[in-house]
Amino acid sequence: MSINVVVDLSHADAHVDFVAAAADGIVGLFHKATEGVGYVDPLYRQREPLARAAGLLWGAYHFGTGRRPGVEQADHFLATVAGPAPPLLVLDFEENPSGPSMSLEQARDFVARVDAQTGRWPGLYGGSYLREQLGDAAEPLLTNCWLWLAEYTPAPLRAPRQWPSWTMWQYTDGRSGPPPHTVVGIGPCDRNRFEGDLSALERFWTGPEALVS
Repeated sequence: MSINVVVDLSHADAHVDFVAAAADGIVGLFHKATEGVGYVDPLYRQREPLARAAGLLWGAYHFGTGRRPGVEQADHFLATVAGPAPPLLVLDFEENPSGPSMSLEQARDFVARVDAQTGRWPGLYGGSYLREQLGDAAEPLLTNCWLWLAEYTPAPLRAPRQWPSWTMWQYTDGRSGPPPHTVVGIGPCDRNRFEGDLSALERFWTGPEALVS
């Protein structure tokens, strides 16, 4: 079974009421924290305490780029999200519309650095770009990460062959993909299904080890 209780946001989602979103059934959310080595989402730090106060599970993602080494990007990300209650971490691995895209080698360096510093592999978010870069080659390092699959199709396609299945599936960006597209208190937004029930999601999010797909 899968449950539809997770959203992901950034500063582009300008008006957010976390209490209303929680009342509409949202349990967890990921927020963009960083990009490259110099950018911090201007709403990340402001929204974290508000979301936690509403009882939501808090996660953070980094948008990877190809301009700087993966280790430097990981250090920037970790410094930004550091705090007494660590978020669930994710690397967003997709084509960069405004410059060079992150390579697989940079992604490997990034996730290995996060694991070395936190003791937990981050999630890896990706769709067609991830499939294209991986091809059919074996991938012993990135598969330590749980897979967050992005596909706006009526049902998720098979996960890249390097993973037996997905852990999270982003099925809509608020426009494309099957409904529902909106959340009360947010409006149209990225919505995601988690493979498991609510208790499994809570254990996965807060536990010492990620569930690797």
